[in-house]
Amino acid sequence: MKNDFSFLGLATRGMAMGIAEVIPGVSGGTIAFITGIYAKLINTIKAFGPKLLPVFKKEGIKGVWEAVNGNFLVGLLTGMVAGIVVGVLGVSHLLENYPLLLWSFFFGLIISSAIYIGRQVGKWGAKEVLALILGTIVAYSITVMSPAEGNMSLWFIFIAGSIAISALILPGISGSFILLLMGVYKGIFLHVKKALTTFDPESLTVMLTFSLGCVVGLFTFSRLLSWTFKNYESITLALLTGFMIGSLNKLWPWRNVLSYRENSSGEKVPFLEQSVLPGNFDGDPQVIAVLVLMVIGFISVFAIEKLGNKK
Repeated sequence: MKNDFSFLGLATRGMAMGIAEVIPGVSGGTIAFITGIYAKLINTIKAFGPKLLPVFKKEGIKGVWEAVNGNFLVGLLTGMVAGIVVGVLGVSHLLENYPLLLWSFFFGLIISSAIYIGRQVGKWGAKEVLALILGTIVAYSITVMSPAEGNMSLWFIFIAGSIAISALILPGISGSFILLLMGVYKGIFLHVKKALTTFDPESLTVMLTFSLGCVVGLFTFSRLLSWTFKNYESITLALLTGFMIGSLNKLWPWRNVLSYRENSSGEKVPFLEQSVLPGNFDGDPQVIAVLVLMVIGFISVFAIEKLGNKK
């Protein structure tokens, strides 16, 4: 695979993906799609596997590096790490102090992203419309599900890792939100933190099991997506468009909190929320500011697309 992006360009895209993954309800896959690297990312992940062994024997490390598109991965992962750090520090502050404005920006961003992906569908037929409806229903259902009680059995941790990492590359569905729904978000976070600070054997086992699940899920799901794009591109794009439309409920800025949960720091944070109209919002709805941020988010995608086309 030829690398068509500069390191800075890839790092910038990766940073945006990293920031997105910190926010429950926003998917890094969405950012990858609207910045033009989605298909390349899927195929790069797919390149990892047993087929690399003969490449290594024949061409050595250089051949393997080219086969897995190493330059692309390094640039993207560098940006993602930086994005996660920025997201934890900066976005957490915005979520705490300016939640309506942040959610409204992402709401506008996802609307235009759905339009952008929908425009990539070659021809809208009955199958594409059905896929759109199915994707919308599935994503919306996920946003209104009540989080399950935590199950920290190793087999369940493995499955949670497989599903959550799959959501990383699926536009419209947030991996962190999936973990929250499965009831393991807090438990896994605490075990990972404990494993890194105290090297507790039990926590290390949980972290290793979760990581293995992530690896299996990532490689399996990337192959599935690559296959569907190759054989059913229009239907797949329509399904992804539906995922993004359905996820808008989670990004609706005016949401009243029904119940709270305790995060890893012992702080109470929103657990169950209900989308409402501005007039029924518990607090200052900031209607004008919210609408302005929605428009900015909406315009951002098409601005990125225009710049990409010029380049």
